[in-house]
Amino acid sequence: MPIQNLLIRPKNKAAAPAKIRVEATQDEATLWLYDAIDDWWGINAGDFAKGVAALTVDVIHLRINSPGGDVFGARAIVAALRGSGAKVIAHIDGLAASAATFIAANCDEVRMADGAFFMIHQASTFTWGNSTNLRETADLLDKVDGSIVNDYVRRTGQPEQQIRDWMAAETWFTAEEAKSAGFVDQVVSGQKVDNSAWDFSDCRNAPKVLLATPDDAPTPVVTPVSNEVPPDDAANLEAAKERAKRMLACIQLGS
Repeated sequence: MPIQNLLIRPKNKAAAPAKIRVEATQDEATLWLYDAIDDWWGINAGDFAKGVAALTVDVIHLRINSPGGDVFGARAIVAALRGSGAKVIAHIDGLAASAATFIAANCDEVRMADGAFFMIHQASTFTWGNSTNLRETADLLDKVDGSIVNDYVRRTGQPEQQIRDWMAAETWFTAEEAKSAGFVDQVVSGQKVDNSAWDFSDCRNAPKVLLATPDDAPTPVVTPVSNEVPPDDAANLEAAKERAKRMLACIQLGS
């Protein structure tokens, strides 16, 4: 059962999992976390962990532009980064949301582009079953939230209740706000930020700048719709109505 809260989705999504991009020199490596964390149609956490394990460098630069995704997949990525023995520097290039934020929170240093966004909220999942099943799922979600709260408290030094309040409210931070709250160590100016790949329409509190229609978007052309039935189609429409009446009668009779 995947635990996540993937409110932000790619606008155009390929069917295949995202390819993991890695560039390495003798001492440093850069990895791009530029998609959702999902084994089926996003970044496969197992493949990402294998990519980290193959590195023998002193510093890993983790470039993040991700809406988050599978919590347990993100945990696997955190474990791989910690196990690398390298200093890990997170660079939030556009968006760090949901599970992507606690990956960043577990890095040694976090740098965030001015104009990027950082969003935290409670975990969620789909479930089905009786009252016992639903209570067990709720208990599991509470435990997941608790583990994430611990990450944020450790990173920021904020009181636990403040973190929980921010998560419950689906809180969005600008780069300066994230730095003030302790999630980020440094704000990077002059870096181009592009969040046009993400659909934020399902979010409760997404900043208006992320929901705004670009100024150069074409004005929709609205074609008036007539309720009149063309004469040539009138006979066909009446015949269709009669078929529908007969079908409904058969259904009501149990035929």
